[in-house]
Amino acid sequence: MPKPPEPSPTPTPSARRRARTILARLKLRYPEIGTALTFADPWQLLVATVMSAQTTDDNVNRITPLLFERFPTAADLAAANPEDVEQIIYSAGFFRQKTKAIIKLSAALSEQFDGVVPNDLAQLVTLPGVGRKTASVVLAEAFSSPAIAVDTHVRRVAGRLDLTASQDPVRIEMDLRALYPRKEWIGVSMRFIQFGRDICEAPRPRCGACELNRICKWPFKTSRR
Repeated sequence: MPKPPEPSPTPTPSARRRARTILARLKLRYPEIGTALTFADPWQLLVATVMSAQTTDDNVNRITPLLFERFPTAADLAAANPEDVEQIIYSAGFFRQKTKAIIKLSAALSEQFDGVVPNDLAQLVTLPGVGRKTASVVLAEAFSSPAIAVDTHVRRVAGRLDLTASQDPVRIEMDLRALYPRKEWIGVSMRFIQFGRDICEAPRPRCGACELNRICKWPFKTSRR
C-alpha cells in the first residue's frame, strides 16, 4: 500500500483567512455544486470518472446508461467481452485503453472488495487505474466524505490564486487540506473546477469579470477590476 503523503506545513493565519475568503466568494457564485457525471452508486461513479479522461462529462453521460444497463455490476463488467464494451464506449475516445482499464478495475474490485467500492482513500488507490484524484472524486461525491481532488483546473486556479507553489497534484492537495477546515474539503474541488471552466480559463482567463481579481496575486492578469 502506498505511503501516505506528508502533510503541508501549517499555513499562517493570514494565509488561511485569504484562502477562506476565496472559497466564500466561490460559494456565492456556486451555492450548490457537484460532479456533472451522472451515477446511481459509487461503482458507477468510479467507472465514469475513469472514463472521463480526455473527454467531456456530457459525452460520458451519454455512454454510461448503455454501459450499466448491459453490465449492471462490477462482476458483470469484469466478465465482459472487451469487444462488446468497446462498441458501447467507442465515442469516449481511447476506447481500447479505457475498455481494458474499466474491465481490470471491475475485476479487482470484485476480487478484493466483493464488488463494493470502499469508502477509504488508501483502499481505493490500490485498485488499478485509480489515483488520488479519482478516489477523491468518489469519496466526496458518492460518499460525502471529506476529500479534495486535484485536476488540471484545480492546479491552475490554486496556483494563480497563490494557494500553492507546487505543480505536483499530491502536494497541491496537501496544501489545500492545510488551508481549509476538513468540513469544507468536499466543496473545494468542484468549485475550483467550475471556476476554472467559467472564468479562470487556461489560455484566456476572464480577469475583468472575476470577483477574485483584487485579491488574486497572479502576475499575468489581463485587467484589473
